[in-house]
Amino acid sequence: MQHLLKKIRSGQWVVMGILNVTPDSFSDGGRFNQLDNALKQALKMQQEGAEVIDIGGESTRPGAVPVSPDEELERVVPIIEKIREYSNVAISIDTSKPEVMQAAIEAGANMVNDVNALHADGAIDVCAKYQLPVCLMHKQGAPQSMQNNPQYVDVVDEVKRYLVSRIEYCIAADIKAENIIIDPGFGFGKTLENNLCLLKEIGQFCTLDAPVLVGISRKSMFGLLLDRAVNERLVASTSAAVIAYQKGARFFRVHDVAETCDALKLCEAVV
Repeated sequence: MQHLLKKIRSGQWVVMGILNVTPDSFSDGGRFNQLDNALKQALKMQQEGAEVIDIGGESTRPGAVPVSPDEELERVVPIIEKIREYSNVAISIDTSKPEVMQAAIEAGANMVNDVNALHADGAIDVCAKYQLPVCLMHKQGAPQSMQNNPQYVDVVDEVKRYLVSRIEYCIAADIKAENIIIDPGFGFGKTLENNLCLLKEIGQFCTLDAPVLVGISRKSMFGLLLDRAVNERLVASTSAAVIAYQKGARFFRVHDVAETCDALKLCEAVV
C-alpha cells in the first residue's frame, strides 16, 4: 500500500473499488454478502483497474442501523482471507471499530478507512501499532441522523479545519504523517449545495500534505440534482471523478471501476 501512496503523491491516480459485504448498503446491499460473489467481484474490480479493494461490513448510509463488532467481523474477515488466497491486491478495511481494524489487518488488510476519523476508543492505538495507511473522513452527526438538517457557515473551511485537526492529533499519537489520507466525506452530513461546494473546492484539500480520497460514487446528491436512481448514476459519478482529478485529486473510491479508469486515463493523456 505504501507504494500506492507514493504513486498518488507523485501525481498518478489510483482507483479503490468498493466491496460492501452488507445486506443494506445504499448501492449494492445484499449483492456481495455471499463469499463466492464477493470474491468474484473483488477479482473483477482488480482486473478492471482497481489497485485497492475497500471492504465494508457495516452500512454507513443515512439511516443505517449499527451492527455489533462480532457481526461485522463475521462479514469482513472471511472475504479478506479468501481474497488473500487468490490475490495480493491492496485491501482497505472500511470500519470505525478498533477490534475490526485489528482482526482485518491480521487477516491481510493493508489500510484502514474510517468514516469516524479514528475517534473510537482504541482506534488510534491500533493504527499506530501497525503503522498502515489510514483514511480520516469528515462527517457531521451519526449515520442515523446526519442528513436530517446539516448546518455549516462555510462548509469547505469547516471540513478542512476538522481534517487538519485530526491529522495533527493522529501524528501526535504516533501515526506517521506519510500514512495519513483525508476524505472530505461527500454525503456524510452534507446538503446538495454543501457537496457541490466541496467538489468545486476540492483543490483546497489537495494543498494539504495528505492524499485526498474522493468518495462520491453514486451518491444521493446525484439523485437530488438529476433525479436519477442509484443504478443510473454512472455518468454523474464518472463526471465528478473527472472534475476532482482536474482540481488535483488522485485517489478515487468507486463502484464502477472500469468506466472510472477509462475516464482517468483520458484525463491523464490530456494532461
